Amino acid sequence: MPIESGLVLYGTDGCHLCKAAGEVLTDLGVVATAVDILGDDHLLQRYGLRIPVLRDGAGRELGWPFDAAAVRRFLGDR
Repeated sequence: MPIESGLVLYGTDGCHLCKAAGEVLTDLGVVATAVDILGDDHLLQRYGLRIPVLRDGAGRELGWPFDAAAVRRFLGDR
């Protein structure tokens, strides 16, 4: 059963790291809304060199690289 997390995964289409990050989340059953930063100048400026970035509703961010253990810690700290 997927975990409804309220998370956002910032990235771009075709980004192999973003795909890997999405796979980590999927393997954990965590649902994150994927946001492509290329459509927004502000997001591109903020995350362009850092993607993929996982962000929670409180504004905390987990930058790549991360693995399942790091995501569990991140989610546990909320």
